[in-house]
Amino acid sequence: MTVESLKSTEPDIRTTPEIRIIGLKLDMSLANNRVAELWQSFMPKRHLINTVSPEMMYSIAEYDEGYFNAFNPTTSFTRWAGLAVSEHEPVPEGFNEIRLGAGKYAVFTHYGAGPTARQTFMHIHGNWMPKSGYGYDNRPFFELLGPKYKNNDPSSEEEIWVPIV
Repeated sequence: MTVESLKSTEPDIRTTPEIRIIGLKLDMSLANNRVAELWQSFMPKRHLINTVSPEMMYSIAEYDEGYFNAFNPTTSFTRWAGLAVSEHEPVPEGFNEIRLGAGKYAVFTHYGAGPTARQTFMHIHGNWMPKSGYGYDNRPFFELLGPKYKNNDPSSEEEIWVPIV
């Protein structure tokens, strides 16, 4: 299968330690997508977070267990915008903390502007995951938005991390 928004339709399988994130969060659904609102509120305040890596932003999704088994675009989940921090960094007022649990992830590299991400996610959840032999782990999913990420630019690049068991 060719997916234009992916360099490879097969992910890298990586194991990561726990990552502590400080950021902002909003409840939303795919039908009531509030991602732009979340990032518009986060970006002007991100300088208040003493991060270990300012060029690496995290877009995190917390889904209830079974979210993908009974998929419905109106089902709510929590979306985060945040930065990785050290273990001892205080949480600034108005921000929240989340921990990305240690474990195994399938990591896909998505290329292109935001609207093309739908094709990538459809491949991951509709094609790769059912055939992979892996199951979803009950940990947050995240996109890692690094130096090559260029919000809605066709030359943008980001990593999509899917927790697996």
